[in-house]
Amino acid sequence: MTDTQLLFFNRSHIFIKPLQNRRFGFTRVQKYNQFFSSGLIHKRIQCSMKSYRLSELTHAEVQSLKARPRIDFSSIFSMVHPIVDDVRNRGDASVKDYTERFDKVKLEKVVENVSELPDPELDAAVKEAFDVAYNNIYAFHLAQKSAETSVENMKGVRCKRVARSIGSVGLYVPGGTAVLPSTALMLSVPAQIAGCKTIVLATPPSQDGSICKEVLYCAKKAGVTHILKAGGAQAISAMAWGTESCPKVEKIFGPGNQYVTAAKMILQNSEAMISIDMPAGPSEVLVIADRYASPVHIAADLLSQAEHGPDSQVVLVIVGDGVDLEAIEQEISKQCQSLPRGEFASKALGHSFMVFARDMLEAISFSNLYAPEHLIVNVKDAEKWESIIENAGSVFLGEWTPESVGDYASGTNHVLPTYGYARMYGGVSLDSFLKYMTVQSLTEEGLKKLGPYVATMAEIEGLEAHKRAVTFRLQDIEARQVSSKR
Repeated sequence: MTDTQLLFFNRSHIFIKPLQNRRFGFTRVQKYNQFFSSGLIHKRIQCSMKSYRLSELTHAEVQSLKARPRIDFSSIFSMVHPIVDDVRNRGDASVKDYTERFDKVKLEKVVENVSELPDPELDAAVKEAFDVAYNNIYAFHLAQKSAETSVENMKGVRCKRVARSIGSVGLYVPGGTAVLPSTALMLSVPAQIAGCKTIVLATPPSQDGSICKEVLYCAKKAGVTHILKAGGAQAISAMAWGTESCPKVEKIFGPGNQYVTAAKMILQNSEAMISIDMPAGPSEVLVIADRYASPVHIAADLLSQAEHGPDSQVVLVIVGDGVDLEAIEQEISKQCQSLPRGEFASKALGHSFMVFARDMLEAISFSNLYAPEHLIVNVKDAEKWESIIENAGSVFLGEWTPESVGDYASGTNHVLPTYGYARMYGGVSLDSFLKYMTVQSLTEEGLKKLGPYVATMAEIEGLEAHKRAVTFRLQDIEARQVSSKR
């Protein structure tokens, strides 16, 4: 790749607030340096964000940009397999042991029946926020219910498709570096609407063995029946196999770290006979911005995903001319320095990149290739481009639509395909908690009309028993008709 194809920001460092020990700037590589000031040692974090001009890249180079960092699951599987097997064999005792080992929490009780737990006390403002989110999520997912339709394809041949809820489901709500009660809502509300009878929510316990009160509030409101006080591979295994106190589930949902993902992958191909929602990877966002987009908003949107963790994927697509790149850089530095999770964000930016597109067609073409989990289209008249967006988990149109609203309370679901899987998967929806059966019923007249065609096709395929299942009935019909004429 030539120097003209690979551009790097390399600005002077920007000092941050005196109480902070980090400085952020853009350089080619990420470095951790220390310098002395007033007798104190300060850590300086420098971020890199590579840049490319799409029109100057070869087809192969553009294709390479869609690749995410590879995860070597072979070593992770070797660590997770023994946990999966141990939980299968020892049940609750195994879950307790791993929770004490990994989370440093000694559990007396692994599973709580939600109906037996007292309502948690929340501040009025916090409660109102979760209530608004619940109402919007409920309304959006309830609208996904489709009316049952019956079709008479031929006279006397009636077919229909009916929905039934999955009987028992497991919902994983992470609790590692951040508490995520919003995920409890995103998963439990559609399960509640679908009518799932058993809803097990797994989440790591607090240090005293209790359940996060915000998670508990959301769980109670959305009809969760059991809470498994465990995280990681042991939680996934407990829900998949079932234990003395944890009901066995038939499908497992929810994001998680590499060990959670590995456990889901192992168990969906095991004797546990479970299904999972979708493949999962680190959180990601692709932002398309033009000269009308606010640098403050662009920086905030990029950092909102970068702060999830150092492996988050962040991509900025600049459309056309007139975009103030220096202002965007300064805003990222300014905002990053004040983030409690700024070090996570800086590491994520270190392996992220931006691309320059000549126009919106080129920008969206690249986005469709990349297939991001979240796509923000922060350009003038953003709505007119919706029809050509093909691959994205969730789309956010216009300058007043930050990705955060989808994460929390607009009503759409935030459990979405990552790692490029938006090319063939959609996010969690009401349908994720349903299974569909087809039903057909034929009258005597219907079989007389359709039967001969079925018999012909069965004969062509050499399946004589299939043919006879039809022809014997047709013979019975003919015999009764002859008998009735006598």
